[in-house]
Amino acid sequence: MPLSQDGTAYDLVGSKYAPLIVLIHGLGLTRDGTWGRISPSLAEEFRVLSYDLCGHGETSLPKKPVTLALLAEQLITLLDFLGLERAALVGFSLGGMINRRVAIDYPDRVTALAILNSPHERGEKQQKLVEDSARATRSGGPGANLDVTLARWFTDAFRINYPDQVALIRDVVLANNAYNYAAHRQVLAEGVVELIRPNPPLQHPSLVITCQNDTGSTPAMSYAIAKEINGAEIIIVPNLQHLGLIEAPSAFADPIASFLRKKIR
Repeated sequence: MPLSQDGTAYDLVGSKYAPLIVLIHGLGLTRDGTWGRISPSLAEEFRVLSYDLCGHGETSLPKKPVTLALLAEQLITLLDFLGLERAALVGFSLGGMINRRVAIDYPDRVTALAILNSPHERGEKQQKLVEDSARATRSGGPGANLDVTLARWFTDAFRINYPDQVALIRDVVLANNAYNYAAHRQVLAEGVVELIRPNPPLQHPSLVITCQNDTGSTPAMSYAIAKEINGAEIIIVPNLQHLGLIEAPSAFADPIASFLRKKIR
């Protein structure tokens, strides 16, 4: 397992001559658990870098308070360590906030964005509810209300027909350090505020995808994200919920590959 100098675990696959894309997972997950069925197909025509967020999976716990800026810095530090200048950033959920923060703070390092199932402006009342719920995580840990969370992430049919895959995600979430998980959940709750209506607007070629029944990263949020990025494309995957990319990986891998093929070759 390769590690960067600051303890970030990563995998780098595909031809070194192919355009580079980076896969960024979400809260409580890991690079393998999120991208394991998507990365191989993308690596057939791209160079693919995936990594574990601070304190997730095989990456060391952060030495500084967790903020969206710190998570953007983690990625830039990893690119520098590997001698990689620019990449298309594919981010899921919290990862779709991180890639936008990187594009705002380090625009010259980004060739394109794919923003998957990522939250955005919630409205004042809902924003307060989400932040209060995130603060409660500090006492309950990653297992708090996990069954409710899994029901929100997966369709009923998938949970019935593929219980082993759901159990794997459950185990990944439960393996998280409680304090680190709570800190990242706080960023997921609060960080959207710093991404709303960026000024100047993002100019990178962008693809925004979410699922029809994702209650935390709704189609309305994805349309709002796309509206705030010049020329952004949008796809709403029917029927699925938050972890649609695990239920139906080709529904994500194929349009991402098609989009990046056009935009970064």
